[in-house]
Amino acid sequence: MKNTWDTFEEFYRGRRVLVTGHTGFKGSWLSRILMNMGAVVTGYAKEPPTSPNLFYGAGLDSRMNSVIGDIRDLEHLKQVFKQTQPEVVFHLAAQPIVRDSYKDPVCTYETNVMGTVNMLECVRLTRSVRSCLNVTTDKVYENKEWEYGYRECDNLDGYDPYSNSKSCSELVTHSYIKSFFGDNRCRVSTARAGNVIGGGDFANDRIIPDCIRAVSAGKEIIVRNPYSVRPYQHVLEPLYVYMLIAMKQYEDPSCVGCYNVGPDDRDCVTTGTLADLFCKEWGDGAAWVNRYDGGPHEAGFLKLDCSRIKNKFGWQPRMDVGQAVKWTVMWSRAYLAGEDGMELMDDQIYKFFQSERK
Repeated sequence: MKNTWDTFEEFYRGRRVLVTGHTGFKGSWLSRILMNMGAVVTGYAKEPPTSPNLFYGAGLDSRMNSVIGDIRDLEHLKQVFKQTQPEVVFHLAAQPIVRDSYKDPVCTYETNVMGTVNMLECVRLTRSVRSCLNVTTDKVYENKEWEYGYRECDNLDGYDPYSNSKSCSELVTHSYIKSFFGDNRCRVSTARAGNVIGGGDFANDRIIPDCIRAVSAGKEIIVRNPYSVRPYQHVLEPLYVYMLIAMKQYEDPSCVGCYNVGPDDRDCVTTGTLADLFCKEWGDGAAWVNRYDGGPHEAGFLKLDCSRIKNKFGWQPRMDVGQAVKWTVMWSRAYLAGEDGMELMDDQIYKFFQSERK
């Protein structure tokens, strides 16, 4: 009986895959998984958004066809699609930070809405594309901070410019599906993932990168809102699901849809609990302080109902939140100690695909 790695490798080996946003945190991990499975990977994105960053830090730029470009540049994107003739497209390019969306809402909407339009227009015009996945966020829902997890049939209406722009991206995708992809030539879905953590995330205004920067500098960790509840998961969890959806819908048009991707309810924890887990795992006297700064609105409670993807594909998360924090700390400590970033990625990718949650 084939294991998951063999099944994915059989599908992706030799297949032409385009990843937008490949220089970002999630895009870098996804690109490396695809490379390890033998896919012919092209990435399209702006320069990495942070310095340092995982993309260059792990040497991924020398291992794939990396095209530096802006998702808002339709003509350039068309050229890349024409040159590479992808069969599978993963759309991850985005302005992903809530606080940055308040600072520059126009750029956020241009990138997250028109960027999606540009990507789908290229998919529409490129006959080679058979499967496309638009990655959005769990924040697309009209969040009333109810206790139950949001389902794919619940209303879309993000509050802040980032969340709202991703809601718009979902609507754009649904329109293109109905207007242009009814012949099943190309199957298009969306994936709404929760908050991800993992080695190599250097973004600002994210709790785990903030923790690592603080402890590395010998400082206390500042937590802005320790009582907010989020569906935290290791970055490899949603990437596995993205690849699964793209593969399944390529083979079977009935798999097209929108899918929540998040941890089990027991792993939806407060930011303070996540900081506690980090400090325990890091050791060396790591500690955090509550410094609520009265910043712009962010949801206090957010949880997903992932029944649909579990029932459709038999998927289950492989890690709990404690394991996710442990893997993140292990990777980060090793990288800061000078170990090779790509080797650290490959080791965790291999272990993840061989693992089963106990």
